[in-house]
Amino acid sequence: MIQSKMKWNFTYRELSQTSEGLAGVTPLTRQLLEKREIYDAQTAESFLHPSLDDLHDPFLMEGMEKSISRVKEAIAQEEPILVFGDYDADGVSSTTLMVEALRKAGADCDFYIPNRFTEGYGPNEAAFQFASDSGYAVIITVDTGIAAIPEAAFAKELGIDLIITDHHEVQEVLPEAFSIIHPKTSADYPFQELAGVGVAFKFAQALLGRFPKEFLDLAVIGTIADLVPLKGENRILAAVGLQAISRSNRPGIQALREVCSIEGDVNEETIGFTIGPRLNAVGRLQDASPAVDLLLSESLEEAKEIAAFINQLNQERQKIVAAIAKEAEEMVMNQEGDTDNVIVVAKEGWNPGVLGIVASKLVRQFDRPSIVLAIDPEKGEAKGSARSIAAYDLFANCMEVRGRFLHFGGHAQAAGMTLKVEEIEGLRRDLIQLAEEKLSEDDYQQVLEVETTVALEDISLKQIEEVDQLRPFGMGNPKPLFHLKHTPKEVRLIGSKKNHLKFQFQSEQARVDGIAFGMGGLYSQLSPQATLDLVGELGINEWNGRKNLQVMIKDIRVDEWQLFDYRGSKHIEKHLVIPPAESYTAVSFRNQTKAPLDLPVFRAEDLPNEGDMDGLLLIDLPQTMSQLSELLERVQVRKVFACYHLEESTFLKTWPSRDHFKWFYGMLLKRGSFNIEKESDLLADRKGWDRSMVEFISEVFFELDFVKIKNGIITVASQPSQKDLNESSLYREREEQLQMERTLYYSTYKELKDWFDQHLNQPSKHVKEEVVYGL
Repeated sequence: MIQSKMKWNFTYRELSQTSEGLAGVTPLTRQLLEKREIYDAQTAESFLHPSLDDLHDPFLMEGMEKSISRVKEAIAQEEPILVFGDYDADGVSSTTLMVEALRKAGADCDFYIPNRFTEGYGPNEAAFQFASDSGYAVIITVDTGIAAIPEAAFAKELGIDLIITDHHEVQEVLPEAFSIIHPKTSADYPFQELAGVGVAFKFAQALLGRFPKEFLDLAVIGTIADLVPLKGENRILAAVGLQAISRSNRPGIQALREVCSIEGDVNEETIGFTIGPRLNAVGRLQDASPAVDLLLSESLEEAKEIAAFINQLNQERQKIVAAIAKEAEEMVMNQEGDTDNVIVVAKEGWNPGVLGIVASKLVRQFDRPSIVLAIDPEKGEAKGSARSIAAYDLFANCMEVRGRFLHFGGHAQAAGMTLKVEEIEGLRRDLIQLAEEKLSEDDYQQVLEVETTVALEDISLKQIEEVDQLRPFGMGNPKPLFHLKHTPKEVRLIGSKKNHLKFQFQSEQARVDGIAFGMGGLYSQLSPQATLDLVGELGINEWNGRKNLQVMIKDIRVDEWQLFDYRGSKHIEKHLVIPPAESYTAVSFRNQTKAPLDLPVFRAEDLPNEGDMDGLLLIDLPQTMSQLSELLERVQVRKVFACYHLEESTFLKTWPSRDHFKWFYGMLLKRGSFNIEKESDLLADRKGWDRSMVEFISEVFFELDFVKIKNGIITVASQPSQKDLNESSLYREREEQLQMERTLYYSTYKELKDWFDQHLNQPSKHVKEEVVYGL
């Protein structure tokens, strides 16, 4: 058995009568739409075919009209405008979009992005003072500013009109700015989940008085990279934006495609895992201005130079993340007792720019909300990032202890913060206590929302194309997960570090590859012919013009007990790996004391009745079959390891049949006597037997009083008794030894597994959360 690492929530239910209006779609598509609370044809059409016609009027946003009037006034009076952005991919794309829109409208404008290391997150007084000294009368923030209460007051003192455009969580008090454009402060605006770049796009549309389709390639970057829910307007901007960025002539986009080796259409995964991380990397390691310069560049040659530089920064970022993540993981694992309900780690020297990525890694590894802080000993402050699990609203819980922070902002699942070093332990205690009060043990386990169970034969190109109708996938519209139960034809380790698994599933009608990234540690825990339950995403792997069906595996479990066949192996230690959370027991029937990996050895009769054993190693063969069957009946085992070997085999010796016994007895009657010592080899050669067979027949006859043996001479008894061969204990022992070797040693894997299936007292199988339905 192998337990799944996550909770599998089988969400399939009978199709609703309320969605009977979804005519013309397959049951699978209808089911996927219902999961997304889509029950009528009109809503389905809007979802499956996002249209720009469904975008809302930007002037429905509170503060828009006032802000546009002020910008037009600044243009008319030739007042310079400063765009103040953020250093992540959403902020970079928002800044680029706003600058281009202002310039198209005729404004004299430039941009400013704070340095993460010297200025921290968001607006700051020094930057505003610089803007004032440089003659800027208007500052427009993008993707930031909603928490800048003292900074807004300072801008007002300087005589600067501050226009805040943002989308982050609104705190108790709003900044006293010239105007605020934020979906969540606009009661009349129908959609509140826009990314920062989405708000900037709306601003551009209002300013230019037309739909600015030339900015769609920018809007899609921030919308997908910032992990906002891909529904409503976000889905439209993402879907149409992916088409736009796929054919974009923007030099910066073309340079990124080249340096990232992006061919063909750009999809949400390209942005999420390739383009977004590179734009983020700049602000994580230095000033983020080069990322904006790349997207603003009108020269392909210049853009290629900047893109190459950004790609190099991203490689450096990956190395830094790996080093810090290793240190952070060791800090968590080396703490006494169980892992805290909320992880808070801090250290001098850590790069604050990558701590959000490190926090995400800790969440995935330990299933705990995680805060990672870099300590600045000179300032006595700690600055960092936090990521959370689904059940723990990071923003809401941190707001309950807002007094511990110097600066704080973010979302339910991600946040940034600065606090005094002496507040770190108090913050840890407070958040742990809040978690203990609000969360159950189940809340710490990641949940996989499984759409349905699918048979291997049902996986097809048509089905995957049907699922792909729901693209783009992301927050609020996750890529559907499917449950598959099958025995792999092949399992092997792949990757330069051999830390990934590749499966090949095959039936008469279908072949599907399975890829499980980061699950190489399970290789030694999977027995041959084990039936796997797995959950994953269906997809197509295209290579050299060939399309192969595949499932990207998220989690695996094995519900049945497993048999590992190491019979006769002299190198068991090379294959046997005991997982940290499991314990194995070695058993001997013949008083052996040496076991693989130096495990303690129990005699079979001394083994305590275990209710639930992880692994049982059989290091030698029993003396009788009943010894083993009795042992298996009183223990419950998840894994059995057949580690025994034979020093001398009975099975490989010639086994005398009843005809052999009959012939030998007739020979004795005819000859009267037989010299065992002198004539056994001659007889064996003539009959094609071996000497041991002659000796065995003689011993059985002697035990049954059929013959007498004196000085090595065997003669027929004068009055032999009437007995069957089975009445000889020697015959029975040899017969049982033969049967035991045939069953336990010389059998095929399947035959051995079948025998154990009949005798093993198996632990209770995993109980699924719900009844599972197929397609």
